[in-house]
Parts: sequence; structure tokens; C-alpha cells
Amino acid sequence: MKKSLLALAVLGAFAGAAQAQSSVTIYGIVDTDVTYTSKAQTPAGGTNTGSKFAMNSGVIQGSRIGFKGVEDLGGGLSAVFNLETGFTNDNGGLQGSDAVTGSNLFRRKSVVGLAGGFGSVLVGRQTDFADTISAYTGVADFGGVIQNAGSALNRLQGTRTNNSISYTTNNLAGFTANVLYGFGETAGKTTAGQSFGLGVKYDNGPLGLGANYYQSKAGPTPSDTSLIPATATTATLSTTGANTGNTAAKVFNLVASYQFGPARVYGNWSRVKQDLNTQANLAGLPTPVALTAANRVTTATLANSRKSDQFELGTAYSLTPSLKLLAAVEYTTANFDGLNGKGKLTQYNIGTDYWLSKRTDLYAFVSNLRAKDMKNPGVAGDTTGTDSSQTAVTVGIRHKF
Repeated sequence: MKKSLLALAVLGAFAGAAQAQSSVTIYGIVDTDVTYTSKAQTPAGGTNTGSKFAMNSGVIQGSRIGFKGVEDLGGGLSAVFNLETGFTNDNGGLQGSDAVTGSNLFRRKSVVGLAGGFGSVLVGRQTDFADTISAYTGVADFGGVIQNAGSALNRLQGTRTNNSISYTTNNLAGFTANVLYGFGETAGKTTAGQSFGLGVKYDNGPLGLGANYYQSKAGPTPSDTSLIPATATTATLSTTGANTGNTAAKVFNLVASYQFGPARVYGNWSRVKQDLNTQANLAGLPTPVALTAANRVTTATLANSRKSDQFELGTAYSLTPSLKLLAAVEYTTANFDGLNGKGKLTQYNIGTDYWLSKRTDLYAFVSNLRAKDMKNPGVAGDTTGTDSSQTAVTVGIRHKF
């Protein structure tokens, strides 16, 4: 009897050790809201149809399910992986695809690599360091509500890079650095479709600072997913042969955040250059874009800008441990090839976030997005079609598991 108990104890010890050496975690987020939008344009490109009520998925954070694991290889070295798929829980669908694959099961993240005292090396589909330092910005509180004012273009919302390898250091006296390279996979022309990024952040108590630079080039199979056509029949400036190897995007982010007692105050600036967005290039697309003074409020979009600057100031005030009051202002200026003056977008946001538990919260936002001398993209993806303002009221629930 004693021998049997001893054997069970030994087996239990070995099982515990094996479990500690290798583990897989399943996690996810379900985020859903109901939004009222004024001056919504439905369908896109159509006439204004007035107000609109809609249910959306992934407002503050994209709804997702993920798998991550680690295996202890000994000597302080571990094998790691992370697979993450997005879904739209308002209709139960998988979230998006691109013309290259037709469908992206693990479109949010698909990486494998090694980690240890040197840091971590990951290969696959992943975000650059702009996604990491966005924790110091309004993206952490308002998520996708503020993306159309500029943070989707400047990569703070988390844009992926295919066929990429990244190295991230461990925390060194508050500093963490990252370098990323995306392969363009074009025979005979290494620069075609390639991308690279370099980022750093600094954490010291209440202070958080971050900077990131990202550059991508045109090619038939661009690693920067923002350059991939939406459908297989769509041509873009970044995939046409004439622009192969030319720089398509240069993005620089500088962010700062400071915690003053219950209040977090933050500010950031980003610059985006899209050198291929000339009048001649845009006019030569299968669906031509005519940047003229007469139609600038319908064709002068952030995506078509030659250069843009995005600014943000905001705060998150913890009224109680469970309740936060939120406010942020987004201001973007955009230059367009051949057009005089700058287009401007200004978005005002206020909101509240109430945590029912550590994993479930309720949120409510009110946002007003105004455009001048350019197209108003709309707060929630709907467009006004006029050089004016749009207001959106959002109420939602988020659960993490």
C-alpha cells in the first residue's frame, strides 16, 4: 500500500513537471455594440439616407479567439507560438480575407519562434511595434471608434505584415526594442514588396514613451497587408508592375503617456508619407481617382493623400476602480498631389467604461467627426458624402476569456 502511494506521488510529480515545461492557452475577446450614426451614407458611395442604427463587432478590441503556447527547451530557451483568428460575432462570420489567400483563418496573428534571455524571435504574420506602443494612446480606450480619423493609416490600430521575422529584446532598465523585416518574395528583385520596422518603448512607473518607424515597398506580393488589394480583380498602386520596388509608405509614430494619480494623460503624433499617390498614378487605376478642386470632398481621402500628420490628446480618469471617464481629440491634416491647401479631419470623443468584473465591461461613447476640404470617412465606417460633420453614439459590452 505504501509502495503504491509512493508510486502515485512520483508519477504526480513528473506530471506536474511536464505540465510546467509545456503549456497551451486558449483565450479570446467578444466585443459587440449598437451604434447610432447621423448622416450615414448607405450604400457606400450612394446618397445620404439620414440616421442609421447598426450592430457591430469588435469596437474597442476586435472579437477573436486565440491559441498560444510555450515549450521549455532547457537552458532558459523556450519554443513559443501564437495563432489568433478574428470573427464578427454580430453575424458569426470569420473576419475578412485578402486577394492573396482568399481566406485568412489566423488573420490576426500566426507566429512561431524562440524566446529566452536574449528576447524573442518570431516568424509569420504579425503586427509591427506601432501596435505595441498604441497602449499609450487613445486606441487603448476607444479602439476602432477613432481609427477613421487617422490611427488606421498610421498603423496604431495594428496592421499586419506577412512573411515577416521580428526580434524583440527583453525589458532592459525600462527599455524594450523591436526590429521587423517582411519578405516581398519576388524573384529577381529583393526590394519588391519588402518592408521593415524599428521601434522602441520606455516604461518607468507612471511614464510611458514610444517611437516606431515602418516602411514598405510596392510589389506583386507586398508583405505590408495594407498594400494588398481587397479582391483578386482589384489593382492598386502598390501591386502594379510600374511601381515595383518603389516605396509605397513611410510611417513614423511618437507617443507619450503619464499617470497623474487617477488620471492618465496622453498625446501622440504620427506622419504618413505615401509617395505613389500622385495625380497621374491615381488617375491611371482601373477605377480612376480624379483629385480636383471640384470633387475633392468625394475623392480626397486619407488613403489617397500624399502626406498626412495625425495628432492626438486625451485622458482617462478613474472615477472609481471600476469606472473610467474618457476623452480624446484627434486632429489630422492631409496633403494631396495637385490640390492647394490641406484637408482636415477633427474628431471629438467622450466616453465611459464600467467594469462589471475583471473580464466584463460596459462602454458608451459619443464621437463627432468633422471634415474640411476632404472626404469625411465617417466614425463607424459610414460616409457622409459631404464636407461636413457626422456624430455617432455607441453602447456596447466586451467580455474576455
